[in-house]
Amino acid sequence: MEEPKVALTLMGVPIHDVTMDETITRVAGWIAHGGPAQIATVNPEFLMRARQDASFGAVLRRAALCLPDGSGIVWAAWLRGSPVRERVAGSDLVPRLAREASQHGWRVYFLGAAPGVAEAAASVLAARNSALQIAGCYAGSPDPEEEAEIIKRVKEARTDLLLVAYGAPKQDLWLGRNLERTGAAVGIGVGGSFDFVAGVSRRAPYWMQRAGLEWLHRLIQEPSRWRRQTALPHFAWLVLTGRDRSTPPLKDSR
Repeated sequence: MEEPKVALTLMGVPIHDVTMDETITRVAGWIAHGGPAQIATVNPEFLMRARQDASFGAVLRRAALCLPDGSGIVWAAWLRGSPVRERVAGSDLVPRLAREASQHGWRVYFLGAAPGVAEAAASVLAARNSALQIAGCYAGSPDPEEEAEIIKRVKEARTDLLLVAYGAPKQDLWLGRNLERTGAAVGIGVGGSFDFVAGVSRRAPYWMQRAGLEWLHRLIQEPSRWRRQTALPHFAWLVLTGRDRSTPPLKDSR
């Protein structure tokens, strides 16, 4: 399979110029050929964390696909004169993958989120896609002490597609350490997508998504996110000044 085109590099992380349809095609190819392939849904908060965190940055650089998830990524690509054709948000990708999985017979494992949320999300998606094969659901924990048990569960379930909802960077670091050991062909860190599918959280209205204001909607719903979202103006300043190009990572979170 031809390597995906890199639109630009931000904080040392390549951002791939792929559409939703192309992402699905690549997932299908990796599942057909056994993988393993890790996909990261990259937004500005990811990049600001990767700027400070050597292990997270390394995982993102090794990923088979770094999707342009956040509107800030789309803006930065446009500003650099290397526009991406489409924003590929993880919250849109999960329902689309469920539909494709039901059509192709992929076995999907739902890992992470709060207890019961993975099961609820899987139930909603199975109701929409009658042939969807749920390999398993487990909240678990990203702590290293539980890795052996989770790997055993995922492997014994004969998983093709592993969706991990521990939030960044924990989900991505977990996949970086363990995806190959699970036997799954494709692993994706999906953040809060299970919460959206299960109805635990409400996603921003479409007009806010289009306007690049999804971050504001989440902040209103979850005021405790304000500290994390101070990364957004800092990200914009670094991109505008070009200082994102040379800042080295400062620590390792492994």
